[in-house]
Amino acid sequence: MKDNTWVKQIRFGNQLAFRQFYEAYASNAIRTASAITRNRELAKDAVQETFIRVFRQIDSYDTNLPFDPWFYRILTNECLRLMKKESSLVNISPSDLANNAALAEASFDHLADLYDVIQALDDGHRIPIILKYIKGFSEKEIADILGLNQNTVKSRLFKARKRLKVQLEPFKREANPGE
Repeated sequence: MKDNTWVKQIRFGNQLAFRQFYEAYASNAIRTASAITRNRELAKDAVQETFIRVFRQIDSYDTNLPFDPWFYRILTNECLRLMKKESSLVNISPSDLANNAALAEASFDHLADLYDVIQALDDGHRIPIILKYIKGFSEKEIADILGLNQNTVKSRLFKARKRLKVQLEPFKREANPGE
């Protein structure tokens, strides 16, 4: 079932359509929330709250716009809200995101090191990186999701990539000692 079909059915109170929507989106939402919050349990709470908000606010969704940025904006905002309430955050393990197809295609030998370096970034840089390279959103969509100017998103992505490159340099030298 397509996103707009789900939206129409959910608006009419179709619980089966909402269940199908949930089943289609839940696992990716949990992986994304885990990457944002660095805490699997907090991520589950954020996803649960996100689906509740989507159900309650479905009438505010503009069907002329893509659905995913709207959904992930709610998810990101919910993650950030819950993170503010939490005092101690636990890093996620690389296995939480290991099944992501976009990451599985990467030819990075030390995937666990990459996760650690990404997780070490501050929220302002880590979240755009996750939305861009794990979720595949464009800079414009990320700007919409985070409520930022598109140039701000581009700048944060540039700075995050630069920081990642610096942080990953020791791992590159370790993997290729002759270079």
